[in-house]
Amino acid sequence: MSEIYTKVLIIGSGPAGYAAAIYAARANLEPILVSGLEPGGQLMITTDVENYPGFADVIQGPWLMEQMRLQAEHVGTKIVQDQIVDVDFSNRPFVCRGENDLVYKAETLIISTGAQAKWLGLESETKFRGFGVSGCATCDGFFFRGKEVAVVGGGNTAVEEAIYMTNHASKVTLIHRRSSLRAEKILQDRLFKSPKIHVIWDHIVEKVLGNDDPMAVTGVRLKNTKTDETQILPLDGLFVAIGHKPNTGFLKGKMELDTEGYIIGSPLTSETSIEGVFAAGDVRDKLYRQAVTAAGMGCMGALDAARFLQDKGVTS
Repeated sequence: MSEIYTKVLIIGSGPAGYAAAIYAARANLEPILVSGLEPGGQLMITTDVENYPGFADVIQGPWLMEQMRLQAEHVGTKIVQDQIVDVDFSNRPFVCRGENDLVYKAETLIISTGAQAKWLGLESETKFRGFGVSGCATCDGFFFRGKEVAVVGGGNTAVEEAIYMTNHASKVTLIHRRSSLRAEKILQDRLFKSPKIHVIWDHIVEKVLGNDDPMAVTGVRLKNTKTDETQILPLDGLFVAIGHKPNTGFLKGKMELDTEGYIIGSPLTSETSIEGVFAAGDVRDKLYRQAVTAAGMGCMGALDAARFLQDKGVTS
């Protein structure tokens, strides 16, 4: 089994991971980035990106991730196509094991494995993802100005996204499979007071409807959870807001996670419960979940790691 040593090991290759790699490499820390199963993260399935600073025109998510990867490599990051499956934080250097039988020994670790949106699991949902189906209203809501949309879910995220979409859409329908919401009462009050929001209770989305040329959502088929009756709801966009799942399975029992699996850390830095281990991006951020905030946290992770190494006197 081969071993690789590095002062900084970055796990994950979305905006947080690439930003951490760029800053760590520029600090002459010679970082190694392990890309994971889905290099580039959620932006690889995001078509139009209109809110990343620095670009006047709409850009494509995969293109942005490719540019970040090239920049990270250009300044000296070594990128390895592998996935970390186990970690040992009992001693430093930390030991991480990859699927490819590689062992990575690292003085510091920056975890940026992200989180995945939970989806309904419909074939039609997958087909129209990026063409009217989205998992992030704050990312894609701008594209539905003056249009009719629906949000699926009953928790805080769903209610917040429905309220947010009233800034763009002409009508917002919240679809919930139960007869009451799980969201906080203050959010529910705001939802029910909005003249733009209509709630459909006791229904699930059975199928996303749309056109193939051009690809676009035209509606959804709903099924009543109590009577099994179906109805067609015409709309232009569907936002699935049934939660996110952080990619932290390999960390369970190894460091402090909250009840949802997100990494618990300092509110002011990227530090975690383990000295020398830092976290950045959606793996610890359940509130903002934006590419630009993830990239900013990646920068923080690299700077915190550099400061830690300096304090420990690690120079080679």
